Amino acid sequence: MLSHDEFLVAALVEDGTLTRERADAALRHAQETGVAFDEAVVAMGLLTSRQVAVVRAETSEHPYVDLSMYDVDFRNTALLPRGSAETLRAFPLFVLERTVTVGMENPLDLRAVDQLRALLKSEVDPVLCDPGALRALIDRAYSLTGDGAGAPGQREGATATTPESGADAREPIVAAVNQIIAQGLDLGASDIHLGPDEHELHLRYRVDGTLRAVQGPGLAAHSGLIQRLKVMANLDLTQTRRPQDGKFRFSHGGRSVDVRLSIIPTVCGENAVLRLLASGANIKDFPTLGFPAGAAQDLERIIENPYGMILVTGPTGSGKTTTLYTALKRLNTADRNIMTIEDPVEIRMPLVRQVQVNPEIGLTFAGALRSILRQDPDVVFVGEIRDEETARISVQAALTGHLVLSSLHTNDAAGAVPRLRDLHCPAFAVNAALLCVIAQRLVRRTCPDCARPAAPGAEVLRLFAATGQDGQYVRGAGCGRCGSSGYRGRVGVYELMRTTDGVRAAIEAEASADEVRRRAIADGMRLMWQDGLDKARIGLTTLEEVARVVAVQSTGESEDAPERDVVRRLAA
Repeated sequence: MLSHDEFLVAALVEDGTLTRERADAALRHAQETGVAFDEAVVAMGLLTSRQVAVVRAETSEHPYVDLSMYDVDFRNTALLPRGSAETLRAFPLFVLERTVTVGMENPLDLRAVDQLRALLKSEVDPVLCDPGALRALIDRAYSLTGDGAGAPGQREGATATTPESGADAREPIVAAVNQIIAQGLDLGASDIHLGPDEHELHLRYRVDGTLRAVQGPGLAAHSGLIQRLKVMANLDLTQTRRPQDGKFRFSHGGRSVDVRLSIIPTVCGENAVLRLLASGANIKDFPTLGFPAGAAQDLERIIENPYGMILVTGPTGSGKTTTLYTALKRLNTADRNIMTIEDPVEIRMPLVRQVQVNPEIGLTFAGALRSILRQDPDVVFVGEIRDEETARISVQAALTGHLVLSSLHTNDAAGAVPRLRDLHCPAFAVNAALLCVIAQRLVRRTCPDCARPAAPGAEVLRLFAATGQDGQYVRGAGCGRCGSSGYRGRVGVYELMRTTDGVRAAIEAEASADEVRRRAIADGMRLMWQDGLDKARIGLTTLEEVARVVAVQSTGESEDAPERDVVRRLAA
């Protein structure tokens, strides 16, 4: 009779997943190292653990369950002690009437199945799961709920004590905080919200710009979790009535991430929000961000100017900092002195001298900018132009041989011109200093795993003057990988306003934003909604998502014209 490993080898070779030569090499490696064949195949990089699990499921005649596709109820930890879950390598996934579907590494282990049947006091339906994913699920579930046997290594039947009762109680709290942050990183979250109500503790992750609620620890763990976060961020443990802010570094999956912590007291207790800050290593290039090819090429040329001002506009959370740091990465060479003033410093980048604003000691944007200009900079990055003094000094720096990059809060690119005028920057100075203005928003990408061809609704088609047959429109049906939202990840939609002769004439005449926009369009500028329409036509996003995020703007030719008429006129 063939062993399970021999069945697995035969199956992998028969379906062409693995060649006979590679299978023999993996068998030799397994014998030499004393590991199972499936572990050897993964260790040698011949197959992924998921590929092996799928074939193992076929040979064992047990269903394969991809844990990433399901929202498993972590409260199932109450059904099985942690020690048993780790020993038997199993976790109760779903409970239906009197049958428990149990995820296992090896459903053919009949002895383990019998033990599970006795522990769960129910019928057991074993299914096969990827070993790594199953171990991660066990670790995360028991860490977040504190059910079962408590912390790793704690004996079965032991009860976790409160955080205040001693060192033993802190282990599950530490594990829970680590798992909360690790799950945020795995989900690609930008923020983690931990907030108490009167009877419940809510754990939510901001993923692709929207909050997603997940199962987390109970309300009884709230105090311990907040105390642990305060310890990590070096905050005052005794202060619970005032807001506190801090920062710490967290390592997970072989990479480190900076975490900014904000704690504020509410009527139900302290509310914590953790911002997971992007790493400089994650900064790519303009096309990767979603810039259209022509705009990306124009921007590459513009940032090579030795002096002048580049502005990025948009609301909070629209990706302005990422765009500016993409430009900084392109400029970051040993022969340039780049200095930044930020509040806060969100992305670390080698060679760049980064200054954190601190108003409590008088280190404001304007004050820091004056000092930085005495540091012989070539490129100056001002995190945000918020006031008249910062605006004037920034324009002056751009006029005196520095390349200045900064951001403004305006709705579109043309709106940056009257905003600078409101900050008392003279038109002649703006004309001489300004190189370009980028306006942007972030729209959610259609999930590639569940995207299906789908025509947009009639109303949104009319809004964009589209037909439904002028592109390859798709919509996400919703799956486990996208949290059933139909979207996964985000991409930018942009408009790049260059200071052409027409735009300069409008600035000199102190024209309105509408007039500046009209001149820019006449000189070739494409608006954000047009970029969004292009991306929807190729299936990157949906028209509904573009309409949700991007406002369709008038050219100013007729303030009374209905919005969709303006769209048709611009599209033509």
